[in-house]
Parts: sequence; structure tokens; C-alpha cells
Amino acid sequence: MSDAAPVPPALPVTFRPRRTRAVLLAVGAVMFAVITIVALTLERLSSAERVSFVFTAALFYGVLILLSRPKVVADEDGVTVVNLTRTRRLSWAEILRVNLRVGDPWVFLDLSDGTSLPALGIQPGIGKAQAIRDAQALRALAESRGTGTDGH
Repeated sequence: MSDAAPVPPALPVTFRPRRTRAVLLAVGAVMFAVITIVALTLERLSSAERVSFVFTAALFYGVLILLSRPKVVADEDGVTVVNLTRTRRLSWAEILRVNLRVGDPWVFLDLSDGTSLPALGIQPGIGKAQAIRDAQALRALAESRGTGTDGH
């Protein structure tokens, strides 16, 4: 990430990998539709087999929906990190640093308790430039509202 400090965005703001989310949801919907159509048009399938096909398609679609869930929501009081299966609420003071290093799959938040929290809502994937801008914006917010990197 660049050392130039961007102006923090207006709050509330939601960061999420929009392109990745769009691809996952579109592929899931198409896959569900195709498998369902195949299940309904194959005459040799029994009713139970058709239901099994549709259930399997729904299961795959559900997994892709789960993979599209991550986001980071910043507001006046702090940050909510929504990852695949967990959501964690942080106050601004808990976030010491926002990191997105070359090769990182997503942003990591260094926290005041000495741990690091992955924030999957900002990930380079297929939208690298947007992820860098989002990470810089979240870093600017953390530095202006929390403890930031001063003294740490």
C-alpha cells in the first residue's frame, strides 16, 4: 500500500469485493438453474433423484453465497468484520494497524490484544486496485479515529 494518507471516507461505509461477489452469485445462479433444468428434463430420473439433483444444486449455491458474504462495515463507533461464518465488532481503539501486503489474500487488522484478524471483505482477488483503495481508506479511518500506528 502507498504511504500517502488518503482522506478518510464518509461514514458509514461498506467495503466488499464487489467483482468477486458478482462472479460467485452469477455462477451460483447459473449453476443452480442448469442443474435444475437437467434434473427436470431427464426422463430416466425418478422423483427422488430429481429432488437429489435440485438439493445438490441448492447446496452448491449456498456455499457460493457463503463465500460471497464477507464485508467490512465502518461506522462512527467502529468496524464490523463479516467473514465466512463469523462476525466480529471492533471499536476503533482496538484496531492498531490495517495491513495489505503484497501477496496477502486479504486485509489483516492488527488488534490491541496482540492478535491479528483477517478481514475477508477487502481482498485483492480480481479487484486488486479496488482492494488497495479500500485498504487505504480503512487505514485512514483507523488512524484518524483509533489508536492508529502512533506509539506502536
